[in-house]
Amino acid sequence: MSSFDPQELNLQELVLRMFVRLRRSRFKLGVGEYMAALKAVEAGFGDDLDDLEDTLKLLWCGSLGEQSQFEPIWKSILAQVRAHKPRKPPFPGTLKVQPLPSPQELLDDRWEPEEMLPPLEKRVEQRPEPRDSLRMQAPNLLKPKMSSPPVQAFNLIIEEPWTLQAYYPISRRSLMYAWQNLRRPIADGPLNVLDINATIQQVSRQGLYISPVYARRERNDARLLLLVDQNGSMTPFHQFTRNLVETAREESSLDPENVGTFYFQNVPTSNVYMDTYLTEVVPLTAALSSCDAATSILIVSDAGAARGKRTRGRIRATARFLYQLKRYTSLIAWLNPMPKFRWVGSSAEIIANSVSMFQTDNEGLSNAIDVVRGQPLKHSYSSSL
Repeated sequence: MSSFDPQELNLQELVLRMFVRLRRSRFKLGVGEYMAALKAVEAGFGDDLDDLEDTLKLLWCGSLGEQSQFEPIWKSILAQVRAHKPRKPPFPGTLKVQPLPSPQELLDDRWEPEEMLPPLEKRVEQRPEPRDSLRMQAPNLLKPKMSSPPVQAFNLIIEEPWTLQAYYPISRRSLMYAWQNLRRPIADGPLNVLDINATIQQVSRQGLYISPVYARRERNDARLLLLVDQNGSMTPFHQFTRNLVETAREESSLDPENVGTFYFQNVPTSNVYMDTYLTEVVPLTAALSSCDAATSILIVSDAGAARGKRTRGRIRATARFLYQLKRYTSLIAWLNPMPKFRWVGSSAEIIANSVSMFQTDNEGLSNAIDVVRGQPLKHSYSSSL
């Protein structure tokens, strides 16, 4: 066993330096692993260096490959800590040892370990100064001067960053699968698809095989119009609506030319918009001019359920808008990002009685697509929810 004097090596400093070096070597370590190692040292699992090495291997190495990388790094860090051991203790009050970081400091990218700072010999001026002056400057001796070249910040990657993320009612992969169900096949392509059944029937009638029978290639002739509520209470769902539009255009069996998208805020009135910033104005009649009885229309809006208000003006404006849509097609469905129980007492509760409205989950999206492709479902909303 490699025994050592506790005064010779600082175990917490050794653990910290090892943690930093392993993170640079792409070990998947976070603050939790670092705190677990410190607790192990406090519990007495570091009576000798071999014991400490085995403990850190157990806590931080998840494979044999990481263990093989651990050993040379351990030897290097151990030699480095011993080499930086001061020959004589400093005068009281002249220098302060950099304290070990707390978990909150580890989350801060501005924290830098001591090994990334210039050597102490370069940071302490050579000329003698009074003890009182040294005592006043002691807290700043470990900090680089503003005139010196910038020191690269320690890049500590946290596995679970505390970042604000958008809300995703349905994953992008589920959207891709759901759009595959929106199909209106039409055989108007070239005659290059072998029709096995027709070939067998021809052979049966003629009594011999002459040539195969080909059928026309089918294409998806479904037409989709997306009307998406933007800004206001729909702001948390912007990423979801963006995924909805992108998957319909680029990652589905639909022809991109047959997918139209227009945006509005709260209620489509006489105008809609072609962009998410609501700057490119298009008259609603022009947006609906290419619609026919076979066009599928999907509306995405909370219908006032996000704020829980029941606004008479919004209900009337939405009713007029839906009446205008139904003059073109009956294949209309409404996706509401808010769950059903949030519709009660809001404008969505009234609007849901005029259109097939579904909450935005996998089942709701599937039902909405069934409606817009011509398979009406029994109205699923109940005011008793």
